[in-house]
Amino acid sequence: MPVDRPFHPIPAEETELRLDQALQLLAHSGVPEPRGERGSAQWMQQLIDALVELSSRDALTGLANRRAFRVALEREIDRVARSGEPALMLVADIDHFKLVNDNHGHAAGDEVIRAVAAVLADSVRPMDLVARVGGEEFAIILPNCPHTFGETVAERIRQQVERLRVPVGNGRELAVSISVGGAFAPQWVRSTPALWLERADLQLYAAKAAGRNRVLLEPTADSHVSHDEKRLLFDSTSFQDFL
Repeated sequence: MPVDRPFHPIPAEETELRLDQALQLLAHSGVPEPRGERGSAQWMQQLIDALVELSSRDALTGLANRRAFRVALEREIDRVARSGEPALMLVADIDHFKLVNDNHGHAAGDEVIRAVAAVLADSVRPMDLVARVGGEEFAIILPNCPHTFGETVAERIRQQVERLRVPVGNGRELAVSISVGGAFAPQWVRSTPALWLERADLQLYAAKAAGRNRVLLEPTADSHVSHDEKRLLFDSTSFQDFL
């Protein structure tokens, strides 16, 4: 039998403290306080919505963070498996970023990350998702991106970053480049975030090994399906009668 637990209301002063902490968090992130009467249902809903949005954003760049990226990745894998529409994942890494920090300081490194993030966000469609997934690492999910356009899109992004000149103080500017790897989600196959990301990462590593500042996409003449993805497909209950 379930055990009834006594209800202990939160003291009013503790509620006020938590609200103040939430508002301080928004203010620190540059988000304005909700409009309307403080404590009203409408005001509280705006506060909750702002906190949820904040929890999905990278504090330095304003891009989607790793958590939001994983959620979007799961959603896109499901969509591709059901619709068969193509989808491309790009992973990008700022070349020689450690040298930026070592030679110019971490403040300069942050400026470079912000500048690259802005270029990536400006180089894609509103429907695409750009995320910062690590220190100098980014990922982009491009739904409904045909194979014939993938290389063009990725190369345009690389060229846009290559044109960057980032001010780092004392009149100095840094040139920046990125290496980009990409892989298409196998159509009509339910993959996993880890498998899709691993395939894109392999292309990124190859791009770096080939000299950096370049784009390498997984060959797509035939949609590549890894061994593990084939196992996921044929282990599904809908195929059991055919085995």
